[in-house]
Amino acid sequence: MADKEMTMREALNLALDHALQTDDRVFLLGEDIADPGASGPTAGLSTKYGHDRVLDTPISEAAIVGAAIGAAIDGMLPVAEIMIMDFIGIAADQLINNAAKLRFMTAGRTTAPITIRTQVYAGLATGATHSQSLEAWFMHIPGMKVIVPSTPRDGKGLLTSAIFDEDPCLFVETVRLQSKKGPVPVDPGFAIPLGVADIKRPGADVSLISYGRAVHDALAAAESLAEQGVSAEVVDLRTLLPLDVETVIESVRRTRRAVIVHDAVQFAGPGAEVAAVLQAELFGELAAPIERVGARFVPNPAAAALEAQVYPSPARVVAAAQRTLARAGSHG
Repeated sequence: MADKEMTMREALNLALDHALQTDDRVFLLGEDIADPGASGPTAGLSTKYGHDRVLDTPISEAAIVGAAIGAAIDGMLPVAEIMIMDFIGIAADQLINNAAKLRFMTAGRTTAPITIRTQVYAGLATGATHSQSLEAWFMHIPGMKVIVPSTPRDGKGLLTSAIFDEDPCLFVETVRLQSKKGPVPVDPGFAIPLGVADIKRPGADVSLISYGRAVHDALAAAESLAEQGVSAEVVDLRTLLPLDVETVIESVRRTRRAVIVHDAVQFAGPGAEVAAVLQAELFGELAAPIERVGARFVPNPAAAALEAQVYPSPARVVAAAQRTLARAGSHG
């Protein structure tokens, strides 16, 4: 089947639609996900499949995730929505101490094939408690899988894989990307394997490593660097757990320089783990210190002008790349 141009929201809707159509064990649950009133990726699905498969729930993240885990143990494939990522802490116990540990604690006899869809409102001036990118929390939890798509194609393919994966998957959507358009395969069987990064732009001089919304900052920075005669490679991690270490190492081994970019807070963020891996594997091969560009270590302000100073930007990425190139020059 040919690709179709669609937004991220439409691509995610298509993935959910195909999953509901393909397997009767799939059902959706969350706050305000059913018609009338559903305006995000679940819009229209309760009308098509009924409210027994697209369930509006009370406003209780703990209840949503707890119900999903119980249903998964009973053989279902639940897709639960936590409307805003900041609220996922309310369900952290269920995710960390139940879902993520189930395979281990039952010696593999029982798994928790749940998908938790959640949304990050970073960059929309929604304030300190409605805009956090908290994916690093769950990178620290053995048994979890963490997925953050940057394009509609990746959104559809990765969500499909998450829904049918045997382990609990945290699928992080960025609201600022919901209207982003791109070509998407409409084949119901289209899926992208978890743990496989993607080279969004090949290059030779520096690797810009990112995921989610920040990939687009990295791509814009690569365009600016090209005008300066610098060839930047953009690596989209796509999944943080499992992490495609091989692709990242291969890229940086070629370029010998790395800039890691993400919307999560830079301090102790996902980039710290990637940098540690690169330092351990490529010690002696790097031409310059690894640079990181993340959100500044402050609560997110509600004022748009101030918030713009918190998150990565193409200009900050370009500056970081220029630092690596300058250091490389001084080291020969």
